[in-house]
Formats: sequence, C-alpha cells, structure tokens
Amino acid sequence: MSQFPFEIEHNQGRARVGEFHTPHGSLATPAFMPVGTQAAVKALTPEEVTAAGAEMLLCNAYHLYLRPGVGTVQRLGGVHRFMGWSGPVLTDSGGFQVFSMGALRRVDDDGVLFRSHLDGSEHFFSPELATANQGRLGADIIMCLDQCIAYGASKDEVRQAMDRTHRWAESCHRCHAASETSGRQALFGIVQGGVFEDLREESARHITGIPFQGYAIGGLAVGESKAQMYETTGQVTALLPEDRPRYLMGVGSPEDLVECVALGVDLFDCVLPTRVARHGSLFAKRGRVDITKSRFMDEAGPVDADCDCYACRNFSAAYLCHLFRSKELLGPRLASIHNLRFIMRLMADVRRSITEGRFEEFRREFGETYRPADEAARREQKAKWLKARGG
Repeated sequence: MSQFPFEIEHNQGRARVGEFHTPHGSLATPAFMPVGTQAAVKALTPEEVTAAGAEMLLCNAYHLYLRPGVGTVQRLGGVHRFMGWSGPVLTDSGGFQVFSMGALRRVDDDGVLFRSHLDGSEHFFSPELATANQGRLGADIIMCLDQCIAYGASKDEVRQAMDRTHRWAESCHRCHAASETSGRQALFGIVQGGVFEDLREESARHITGIPFQGYAIGGLAVGESKAQMYETTGQVTALLPEDRPRYLMGVGSPEDLVECVALGVDLFDCVLPTRVARHGSLFAKRGRVDITKSRFMDEAGPVDADCDCYACRNFSAAYLCHLFRSKELLGPRLASIHNLRFIMRLMADVRRSITEGRFEEFRREFGETYRPADEAARREQKAKWLKARGG
C-alpha cells in the first residue's frame, strides 16, 4: 500500500476537499504551504508557523545544497530534524531558482551548469543529481527538475524547455524508482508549456503518462496576467488525474487561492505572504493595508478585528505602525504571523465552504469584499523582483 494515499472527501464543481497522507502526517487539502527556502520560514519559529495553522512546509533543495550542504543536513538527521519541523515537507528541486539566475546559468539536455549566487563557484545539476539531493534531504515530497521559462519567450523557446522538462521528468522518475528512499518519498511531475494551450495539453499528456504520486503546474506567476494564469490553470487541472494531488507552484495571493481552488487545485506555495509582511503590507478582509501609513498611528484596534492571530489578539494597529516606523525587528515578525494566519484561515474557510456545499457563495462574497493589489503594479513588482534575482 502506498504511504501517500490521497482521498477526495467532498466536491463542489471542480473544487474539492481531500486528505493527503505522508510519513510525517496528513494534510487537509486544499492547502497552502509556507515557504521555508533555507529550512526556515523567515523570522518565525516552527511553533509560530504551526500556531498559524500550517501543516506542511516547502524548502528549497538548491539553497540547501549550497548552504549548509546536502551532506550536512543528512548527517544531522534530515531536513525535519535539522529545522525542528515534525510535519510534512516538500522540497523544490531548484528549477525556478535556475530560471531566476539568468546570466549565472547555462542549460542543456544533460542539466544545468550554474554559478553560486553566494560565492560564484561553479556547480552542475542533472535531473538524477537533483532527485538524489532531495532524497538525501529526506523530504516527504520531492519535485522533478524542470526548466521554467519567462513569460514572453517565443513558442519555439517554450517548446524546447517543455521537451527538456519531459526528458528530465523521465530521468527523475527512473532515478527515484531505483533509490532506497522511493517508498518514503513521493515524486511529483511538473507540467510546463507557458500560456500556449496546445503545449500545455501536450505537456499534461506526457507528464501524466508517467506514474508520479502527484502533479504540479509550473511556469505560471512569472509575468503573465491573472486572466492568463487562471485560463491555463483551469485547462491543465482538467487534464490531470482525479486521484492525485494537483499543485500550483508559486501562487499565494488570497484572490488567486480562492479562484484556483475553484479550478481544481489542491496545493499551493508562495513567499508572498511573508515577503510583503516584512515590508509592512498586511492582509485584511478588504485587501492589503500598508501598516506604515500615518492613518494607523492612532488606531487603537487591531489590524483585523476578525483575526485571531497572536498579533491581532495582543497588539493595536498603532503599535505595529510604530514598530515598522521605528524599524524594530518585532514588526516584520508580527506582520508575518498575521499574514500566515490570514492565509491559513482563508484556506480553512474554503475547505469548510466546499464541505458544506456553499463554496460558490463563499467565492462570490470573497470576490465582492476583498480588493486585490493593482494588476499593473503587481506585474511591475514581480518583474523587479525577478530582475533583482538575476532573471
């Protein structure tokens, strides 16, 4: 019997509630995974992340390979013991980091030659090595090495990257099947193809032809519009197996979570909630608020009166405003706790609404209340972030 059974418990339209079992515990889906890139969710302890409602974390094998080293993590008991996290862990192979490094890397059919962003040293990742590294880290779910490509690339370039992703997926699957960790780790395949409908269909058919324990949608949230992201996500989820988890990589805005659950997605991850929190942007019922603004300087109530997080239960919005204006480290910590709790409460509300058969009502009410970040500003911010990473 598989150690990674996935059970669908309720459906409403394409939205679904399920339970995904792993050797380190079960995960209620749809679920959001906070990102602990370097085996830490920035500024937060594992206890604080658990208190926010998280059941599963994402770590990045590229970063852990460079520092402290895969061998170090393995000798110290694996990623769970190393970071003091007892729940499930998913590791990304590093494909997106390769994409974002731009001039620091060279990609061919054998793998990726890249220079470390830390010291400029040269390294090579093959699909087999990327799989073996994640096996040594000891994550519950590991990802195939894929080639993500920027939005705006030509169709020929997207096809070349997609075909390479398919070849790498086959290599990763063979390597994983032959490894001693195959029974303890689930390997997910990744569908690529940009925003080209025919390429996405081809990729979904190819990747689902390989018996992975779950399937991911990669190459989105890299500069395309929300409409394009939703259209592509909906197209691909309709082509993925009903009995396996579906993971949309790198998506974490509240409105995107709700809309993509409606399209049949089960798993999400993104640095967004904690990244914007560190800059003073907090999620609230009607959208993001900038806690550094002067209007909060005398606000005696919490940031969100409906929120039960540690920050909202114990501190005023005025105090958080003061912390950020004073550049106190506690400010980003409290904001990160709040944003993670907001996302976890949102996902719990989504699951409850599906279970009770009122998801469409919930979705409509959320859409009428929550004000997303400006689309043009969001895309400009994303472009700046990718450029800063060398993409």
